[in-house]
Amino acid sequence: MAEKFIRLSDSIYEYLVSHSVRETDALAQLRAETATHPQARMQIAPDQGQFMALLVRLMGAKKALEVGVFTGYSSLSVALALPPDGKLIACDVSEDYTAIARRYWQLAGVADKIDLHIAPALETLDHLLQERQAETFDFAFIDADKGSYQHYYDRALQLVRPGGLIAIDNVLWSGRVADPTDQDKITNTLRAFNQKLAADDRVSLSLVSIGDGLTLALKKG
Repeated sequence: MAEKFIRLSDSIYEYLVSHSVRETDALAQLRAETATHPQARMQIAPDQGQFMALLVRLMGAKKALEVGVFTGYSSLSVALALPPDGKLIACDVSEDYTAIARRYWQLAGVADKIDLHIAPALETLDHLLQERQAETFDFAFIDADKGSYQHYYDRALQLVRPGGLIAIDNVLWSGRVADPTDQDKITNTLRAFNQKLAADDRVSLSLVSIGDGLTLALKKG
């Protein structure tokens, strides 16, 4: 079968980034600092951050949700794309990781747009539902512990409005989901999650091969 995609060598990826990514100083500095972090692999790529920011702008989103902050690159990308009165509810359990995020949110002038909740994300999401915030969010990004993806997605689907978008990261899991010999617990969990989403008729779906695989689920009206 003829190839339907370009295999991204390091040189092609560098070309892609140098000819498309427009990072603010705060984003570039945050990415550079996170590159020295022991868990640097957890940060999304700059082209993915810019892609999500573009989606947020295209939607005219004003209210967003993030599950999994780490050092804040994705939340900063989204917050910068929100209008001045926009709001991002960000969920994480680490004070240490998000202390870095807070510095750069402040540096970029978007700290007032971001409401950080340090608690298990399911607690925060259930609390938002209890507060009758169902169908009030425009955009949600899920990038946290993979074993809980289905639970995060179920809550996010309730919280986003009809026409709202859920983006889920790491769904290709470095290609391991396509390797039948890989029977790791998390790999199997992601396979099952991807299979359920493929059959979920409540959303329009696209799995994009950016970064480690990004599923876009648009909630139907």
